[in-house]
Amino acid sequence: MDNNVVVAASEGIDWGESRAEDGKIMNTTETLSSNVHAGLTNPYAGPVRCSLIKGDYLYFHYGCDGQDDRGWGCGYRTVQTMASWLCRSGSPFRDEPKAPPRIGDMQRALVAMGDKPGSFSGSREWIGTVEASLILDYYYDVPCKVVHVRGGGAELEQVAVEELHRHFSKHGCPVMMGGDRDNSSKGILGVCTGDNGSCLLVADPHYHGGPLEKGELQERGWVAWKSVSSLDQSSFYNLCLPQTASDGQQSKRHTFL
Repeated sequence: MDNNVVVAASEGIDWGESRAEDGKIMNTTETLSSNVHAGLTNPYAGPVRCSLIKGDYLYFHYGCDGQDDRGWGCGYRTVQTMASWLCRSGSPFRDEPKAPPRIGDMQRALVAMGDKPGSFSGSREWIGTVEASLILDYYYDVPCKVVHVRGGGAELEQVAVEELHRHFSKHGCPVMMGGDRDNSSKGILGVCTGDNGSCLLVADPHYHGGPLEKGELQERGWVAWKSVSSLDQSSFYNLCLPQTASDGQQSKRHTFL
């Protein structure tokens, strides 16, 4: 087995889309692959501008802990991937790491902070980038910048791509991306810009099945470079960008653009 596969006791999510695959799921703990983008080549030849994640993380996906969350859970899984990075690389608590919260834990936290009604706990309600920002601040004291991109090729290239370049250069943390027509959560691990446009390095949480090594995840397209032009041009998108502080001092404010 790939030496980048490690053991984690955490919960997983699945949206249940057509790409999701059936397979054997472990009921308690799951072997989760780490740094699943490693080894992928840049999507463009020649001079390019690439900004990538810095540090270590785990890849969370549908059902990776035995909970069948297909059809509603991809946002939680992306948050867990982001939280795993904060545990190892970017949280003020990294010397005493907090494991990524389980789905039920995240739901109860949103209820406790007054963002959701009590009926939300134990439900199959999905979450988006705003909820992701609240969860990461609640558990890790890391505020997030939420950027709204109205949609269309120019807006995605001019706003989203530049935000991502700045984010990975400064913070290096995974990003959550989601939208309205395109409402599938995506983990963004990098961005690369060439003469003919830009590509995003996507960790797709919709895989459902037993543990895969990073090479197989890449071959199957669960971790891959995706061109910005392939995104739904009629959908708006939101980005959740954790604002890890270089001096270790975290602000408690959220920034919404």
